[in-house]
Amino acid sequence: MEFIMTAPGAARPETPIAGLVELALTAPTFQQLIDSAAASPAELNLVGPASARLFVASALARLGPLLVVTATGREADDLTAELRGVFGDAVAVFPSWETLPHERLSPGVDTVGARLTVLRRLAHPDDARLGPPLQVVVTAARSLLQPMTPELGQVEPVTLSVGAEVEFEGVIARLVELAYTRVDMVGRRGEFAVRGGILDVFPPTAEHPVRIEFWGDEVSEMRMFSVADQRSIPEIEVDTLIAVACRELLLTEEVRQRAAELSARHTTTEPAITGSVTDMLAKLAEGIAVDGMEALLPVLRPGEHVLLTDQLAQRTPILLCDPEKIRTRAADLIKTGSEFLEASWSAAAMGTDAPVDVAQFGGSGFAELDEVRAAAAQGGHPWWTLSQLSDESAVELEVRAAPSARGHQHDIDGIFAMLRAHVTTGGYAVVVAPGAGTAHRVVERLAECDTPAAMLDSGAAPKLGVVGVLKGPLHDGLIITGHPGPHLVVITETDLTGSRVAAVEGKRLAAKRRNTVDPLALTAGDLVVHDQHGIGRFVEMVERTVGGARREYLVLEYASSKRGGGSDKLYVPMDSLDQLSRYVGGQAPALSKLGGSDWTNTKTKARRAVREIAGELVSLYAKRQASPGHAFGPDTPWQAEMEDAFGYTETVDQLTAITEVKGDMEKPIPMDRVICGDVGYGKTEIAVRAAFKAVQDGKQVAVLVPTTLLADQHLQTFTDRMTGFPVTVKGLSRFTDSTESRAVIEGLADGSVDVVIGTHRLLQTGVRWKDLGLVVVDEEQRFGVEHKEHIKSLRTHVDVLTMSATPIPRTLEMSLAGIREMSTILTPPEERYPVLTYVGPHDDKQVAAALRRELLRDGQVFYVHNRVSSIDRTAARIRDLVPEARVVVAHGQMPEERLERTVQGFWNREYDILVCTTIVETGLDISNANTLIVERADTFGLSQLHQLRGRVGRSRERGYAYFLYPPHSPLTETAYDRLATIAQNNELGAGMAVAMKDLEIRGAGNVLGVEQSGHVAGVGFDLYVRLVGEAVEAYRAAADGHTVTTAEEPKDVRIDLPVDAHLPPDYIASDRLRLEAYRRLAAAASDGEIDAVVEELVDRYGALPEPALRLVAVARLRLLCRGAGIIEVSAPSAATVRLSPMTLPDSAQVRLKRMYPAASYRATTSTVQVPIPRAGGVGAPRLRDVELVQMVANLVTALQGQPQVDLGITSSAAAVSGEERQA
Repeated sequence: MEFIMTAPGAARPETPIAGLVELALTAPTFQQLIDSAAASPAELNLVGPASARLFVASALARLGPLLVVTATGREADDLTAELRGVFGDAVAVFPSWETLPHERLSPGVDTVGARLTVLRRLAHPDDARLGPPLQVVVTAARSLLQPMTPELGQVEPVTLSVGAEVEFEGVIARLVELAYTRVDMVGRRGEFAVRGGILDVFPPTAEHPVRIEFWGDEVSEMRMFSVADQRSIPEIEVDTLIAVACRELLLTEEVRQRAAELSARHTTTEPAITGSVTDMLAKLAEGIAVDGMEALLPVLRPGEHVLLTDQLAQRTPILLCDPEKIRTRAADLIKTGSEFLEASWSAAAMGTDAPVDVAQFGGSGFAELDEVRAAAAQGGHPWWTLSQLSDESAVELEVRAAPSARGHQHDIDGIFAMLRAHVTTGGYAVVVAPGAGTAHRVVERLAECDTPAAMLDSGAAPKLGVVGVLKGPLHDGLIITGHPGPHLVVITETDLTGSRVAAVEGKRLAAKRRNTVDPLALTAGDLVVHDQHGIGRFVEMVERTVGGARREYLVLEYASSKRGGGSDKLYVPMDSLDQLSRYVGGQAPALSKLGGSDWTNTKTKARRAVREIAGELVSLYAKRQASPGHAFGPDTPWQAEMEDAFGYTETVDQLTAITEVKGDMEKPIPMDRVICGDVGYGKTEIAVRAAFKAVQDGKQVAVLVPTTLLADQHLQTFTDRMTGFPVTVKGLSRFTDSTESRAVIEGLADGSVDVVIGTHRLLQTGVRWKDLGLVVVDEEQRFGVEHKEHIKSLRTHVDVLTMSATPIPRTLEMSLAGIREMSTILTPPEERYPVLTYVGPHDDKQVAAALRRELLRDGQVFYVHNRVSSIDRTAARIRDLVPEARVVVAHGQMPEERLERTVQGFWNREYDILVCTTIVETGLDISNANTLIVERADTFGLSQLHQLRGRVGRSRERGYAYFLYPPHSPLTETAYDRLATIAQNNELGAGMAVAMKDLEIRGAGNVLGVEQSGHVAGVGFDLYVRLVGEAVEAYRAAADGHTVTTAEEPKDVRIDLPVDAHLPPDYIASDRLRLEAYRRLAAAASDGEIDAVVEELVDRYGALPEPALRLVAVARLRLLCRGAGIIEVSAPSAATVRLSPMTLPDSAQVRLKRMYPAASYRATTSTVQVPIPRAGGVGAPRLRDVELVQMVANLVTALQGQPQVDLGITSSAAAVSGEERQA
C-alpha cells in the first residue's frame, strides 16, 4: 500500500527530509512493516540499527498517532529533531523532570511548561492555538515510568489575545492559581508583574516575556520585551499569549485542606525546622508554594495518579527503541529513587513524630516497566519494540548502518567511491548535512571525485543517478537493501567526520544585549559614595514638601564633623542621584566627614595613581598605532563553511565579538582586544574563527594557555573544528614528548605547522616562527610577570586576542574604549539550564544518592573538601559510600605534574568523582561533570560559591549543586545569608549580580595590571573607574595634540525651585525601581539620552503623570545650566529666582534689564536675581512648576545670546518668552 502525503517534489522548507523519508518508505521492507502494523497487533518486535529509528517511526506514524520511547533524554531530543524534519510541528517531545521524585527540588519551570503543553495538546487535539494535532510524541524512559497528577491536560491555561475582553483582576488571580510568582520586575520564567494597567508575564514555554496593556478590561496591546533591559522588542510580532501552569502540583482548595489536616495532626511547641515536612505542609496549607513540594504528591493527592500511557488517544501504539537499554534504565531509576526516598525523608528531615509515614510515599516514585506494560495492554495500546540485537521471534528489517569514516581521509574517499559506484548503477543516494556550508562543500568534493552530485531543495525527494545533498537534521546514515529495485544509501555528516552536531533548534537568536537594568537596590545601612562628599551610609528615602512642592530625597549619614557630636545627615535630591554610587571596595571603610578635607585628599591621591596607569596604557596604544601590522583579507568561502559547522546557536554577543575581532584583523594596525565572558560562554569559538582566518592568509597562530589541561582541551576543540581543511594544528606543553616537541618547533620555523596551542613553553627562547600573525592568550592573568612582559612586547607588532573569564566592569570597558578594545559576552548559550541548587545539612545517605544519580546518567562529580590535611580521609569515606565509583584526589599542594595528570585523567573520564580543594574554582571546563557537592559551604565567600557552581551544568544535561553544612553546629548569620542568596540566584548569569562586584574588582586589576586595591578601597570602585576614564581621555587628547582642561570634575547643579517634580509611587510602586528611574534620569548627559529614558518609562510603566513630566523638565534645565557653567538655581523667597555663578558682559546686562527691569546682577559674587513673574495681572499667583522652569531656561539662553529652547516634554508645549510675561 502506497502513501503519498503531499504532492511529490514540492519543496517544504519546514520539513526538509520529508521527501527522502517518503522515498525510503517505498522499499519493500518498510511496505511489509506498514502492512503488518496496519492490523495493530498487540506485540511487534523489530530488529534494525539505531539509524533506522526515524524511518520506522515515520512508517508507523502514517497509520495514526504514535508514542516513541528512548532510553535517555538526549536520544529523545535527537529523534524529535529528526522527526520534525518529516512531520513539522505535529511532533513533540515530552521531557522528563530533571529531578527525582523525592529530591526536595522542584523541576524547572521550563520543563513543566513543555510537559503541560504536550498533555494539553493530547487532551485537546482540536485546539489549534497550541499547534496541529500530534502525530508523534517522543519521550524518555523516565517520563514513561513516572506517575503524574491526573487531569493535567485539563488545566485551562491563561489565554489572552489583542482586542479580547477579560476581567483584569480575574487574569491575575488565575495566574496565581497556575503557580506564577508575583514580583516587581519580571526576570525569569513563571513570574508576572502588574503596574497600573500593564501586565508583564513570562510563560514557561516562551522565549521572551510578554507585556500586555489593558484598557479597562480590554486587551489593547501586546509586545515581547527583553529581560535584560525591560524594553519592548519591536522586531517580534505577538498577538496571543498562552500561559500554561508552572507546577504540576497546583495548590487547589482540596490540596490546601489536605495539607492543613496533615499539619494539624502534628502539633509541636518548637517552630518547625525549615525544609522539614512539617514546615512544608504548614506553608502549603497557607497556599505558599515551596521548593520540592512535588515530593509530597502521593500524600496530598493519595491514590490518584496516572501514567503517560493513560493520556494517549485510544489504541495509540507505543514503540520502544532499544528495549534492553530501557529495561536497565528503569531498574536504575527505581533503585536511585528509593535511595533518595530514604535519604531525604530520614527521621531527621521528617521531625521525630512526623505527620506522614514514609510508606505512603509509594516507594521510589517510579512504576516498574512491567506495570506500565500491563497498564498499556489494559488501555488497548499495542507494545512494539525496535532493538539492535537480533532475536528469533523478531522481524529483521533489511536495513544496515552506513559505513563511517570518522574523519579519516582514506575512509572518506572509500565512501565517496561507493556512492559513485552506487549512483552510476542506477541507485538512489543522499548525503545529509546540518549546515548549508558543509552541504555545498560535499557537492564540490563529490564533483572532484567525478561523482554526479546536486543540492536538493528542502523536502524534495532524491533523483536517480545523482547523489542528492540535503541540509537537514539526521544523525546517522543507513543503507536500505531492496531485492528487485534499486536501493537507497543515506550518509550523514557524522558518518564522514565523526563529529556529532547537537540538534540546533532553528537557530534562535537571543535578544540583543542592551543596557541592563540595574536597580540601585539600596537597603538601610548600605554604604554609598557621593562624588562631592565622600563615603556615607544610606538611611532612608523620604518625601519632603518645600514651598508647596513635593520632592523625594535620599538621606545619608556621615561622620560627625564636631567632636562627640551626633552623626551629620545629608539630604540628596533625586535629580542629583548621578552623584551617587554604591560603595564597593575592600573592607568596610570609615565614613567621611561633611565639609572636611579628608575626602578631597583621598580623591587626589587616587587620581594621581590613576594617571600613571593611564599614561602607560596610552603609550602602548600610541606605539601600536604607529607600527604597521598585517591587514588580513576579507572572509574566504572556506571560512563561512567552517563557521557553519558550529554545533550551537551563536549568541548575539558572540556574533558581535566575532565581527569586531575580524574588523580589527582587517585593519593595518595590530589588534589588541580582550574578550570577557564566563567559562563556557563560547569564547573559544571566537578564537577558533580568528585563528582560521589568520591561517587563510598564510599566517601562523599561537594560542597561549596557562595550564596543560586547557592546552589539551583547546587542542581537541581546534582540531575538531578544523578537520577536513588543510590546517595543521599541534600542541606543545609539558606532556609533549621530546621528539614530538622538536618536530613541532621545527614545523613552526619552516611554516609547516599553522596553529600551535601551548603553555608558556611557546614563549621560551629557541621557538622561532616563520610568519606569526596572531597570538591568542587565554586567562592572561594566570601567567607570571616575565611571561606577561613577553606578551606585552608582542602587542606592538602582532595581532593579539586576549580571553578572560573574569568579567570586566562595563564602566571600565567604556572608559578604555579605543585603547584596549573589549568585547563582553554576557548571554549564556541557549542550551544551558539553570543549575538546581540544594542547600542543607550534610547527610551521608543524601550524598550517596546524589553521587549515584550522577553516575546513572554516566556523568562525573566534583566533590569539594577544602582541607588538604583530611582530604584523603574524605575520599576514602566516599569510596565506602559508592564502592562502584572511581574516586581520585586533587589539590594544590600536590606536585604540579601529578596534579595535571590527575585532572587530565578526570577530563578523559578515567575517574567518576574528583575530590578536590577549590582549585576547580577557575577555568576548569569539564562538560561531563554535572554534579557539585561542597562540604562546609558555610565557610566559603559568596563569589567563591558562585564560581564553584559555574563549573557544572555546562552541557545539555541539568547541573546540580549541593551546598552542605554540618548538621549540628549552628550557622553564623552571615553564612546563613550567603547560602540563602546562592540558593535563590540559580538562574544563569544571576551570579552576575552575586559575584559580579567581587570579580569585577579582580577583573579591573587584571586590565589595569597594577596593584591598585588601596585606592579602590579609598574612593570606592565606581568612582575609581570614572577617574581612570577621565585620565585616559586627558592623555589621549594630549597625544592627539589637543590641550585638555582636566577640570576636577563636572560640578553638580543644584536646582531648588518651587516645582512639584517627582515620580509618584502610584506610577512606579516599587522603591527599588523608582530609584532606578530617578538615577537614569539624573545620569542622562544629553537631551537625546533624556528622550531615551522617557521612552523607556512610557514603555515600561505607561504614560508619564504630571509630576513626572515636571521632573523631566527639571532634568533638561540641569543640562542647560551645566552647559552654561551655572551650579545653583534657587528661589531664596517666593518672589525671586537666583542663579550663580554667571558672569555677564555689558551687552547681556542690558538685555537682562530690558527683560526684567527689577532684576539685579552682582559682579563680585557672579549672581543674577530675577523676580518671578505673575501668571496674569496684578494679584495673580506667581509662576511655578513647568512654566517657572521654562522661564529660567529662557533667561539662561537669552543671557548667553542663544536661541530659545523648549523644555516641554514634547515640542508641542508652546514656549513663552520672558518678555511677554513682564511682571
